[in-house]
Amino acid sequence: MTSYLSYLECTICGAKYPADRLSGVSPCCGKVLYARYDLPRIRAEVDRDRLVERTANMWRFQELLPVDDPYNIVSLGEGGTPLIEVLNLGEKLGVSNLYVKEEGLNPTGTFKARGISAAISKGLELGAAGFTMPSAGNAAGAAAAYCARAGLSAKVFMPQDAPDSNKKECLVAGSELNLVDGLIGDAGRQAVAVAQEQGLFDLSTLKEPYRAEGKKSMGLELAMQFGWRMPEAIIYPAGGGTGIIGMHKGFLELLELGWIEGDLPKFIAVQAEGCQPIVRAFNEGKDTAEPWQNAATVADGLRVPGPFADYLMLHAIRDTGGTALAVSDAEMVAAMYELATAEGIFACPEGAATLVGYKRLIAEGFLRRDETTVLFNTGSGYKYLQLIEGVGG
Repeated sequence: MTSYLSYLECTICGAKYPADRLSGVSPCCGKVLYARYDLPRIRAEVDRDRLVERTANMWRFQELLPVDDPYNIVSLGEGGTPLIEVLNLGEKLGVSNLYVKEEGLNPTGTFKARGISAAISKGLELGAAGFTMPSAGNAAGAAAAYCARAGLSAKVFMPQDAPDSNKKECLVAGSELNLVDGLIGDAGRQAVAVAQEQGLFDLSTLKEPYRAEGKKSMGLELAMQFGWRMPEAIIYPAGGGTGIIGMHKGFLELLELGWIEGDLPKFIAVQAEGCQPIVRAFNEGKDTAEPWQNAATVADGLRVPGPFADYLMLHAIRDTGGTALAVSDAEMVAAMYELATAEGIFACPEGAATLVGYKRLIAEGFLRRDETTVLFNTGSGYKYLQLIEGVGG
């Protein structure tokens, strides 16, 4: 196995850049760079149906991932997460073909493991001396674990009020933990400054090309798990938006390869009422999102007031006929109980928010009751035990 990575491309103007050196944003427009692959060669040389025989993690799709030498892959077994049909709750709601993609079973307990594995692996291959990582919580924990695995240093920057579980993840893995007054954007500015001062590589969301490639593997897996067809709708909790952006990119690549057929799934973004920049921009018909003021929610992964790749997220939603909606913190927590009680799935509040969104879209008629729909639980509820009440001392 080897990567068919060919070059990097600016998502604004299409300018091409070499993929054999560490890269952040596009030099031309200062925006997201996409990794582009030699898809004609993959189509000619790779047998899609043999992929299922490989080890069940995200690196089974190595040809469509960015690392050239398998020796450089930094892995803890990320990917290969189950696709669970929601039967009990489906019967209660009067719906069919409803599934949960259970990303809480990844290393470090969240989908962040996929993107961090890809980015750190490629950074190692290209000679990165160490990394900085701004995070609302879960990405920092993943970065600490994967840097430890790679034998590289990590300096993480998190808001002061980030979850204690994520702070402890960073400390136990030996990373340098820096707590920042403010939100994720403030942490990002400090991470960038330190990276520049100390010659480290910054892993800020979509300000380097490869975290999105790891997240893309969620879509590749879904296609394989559905027998190389696409679901009709994907409901995703959107903070920085890398998951939606990566999967949209991955499905387009699969279509170009001829490995799947049909229409792209409708991408539906769910945000918190207390931080909904994408929902507001979508409803106002805008291509970019104004930062959300005074962002607040119990779902730390959704507290991203100004996502850097807003334009790509909004494009993916509109390109697929999707939508965006916001739900309350109380609804998220209630849905955590609902998923666990009905299906045994202990979802994080971000993941539970997708169930709230699904029920609303069914009631409004935006989704049919038999439409094949995937809810993404992006992390384990075990990281949010403080939201569960009624436990005696």
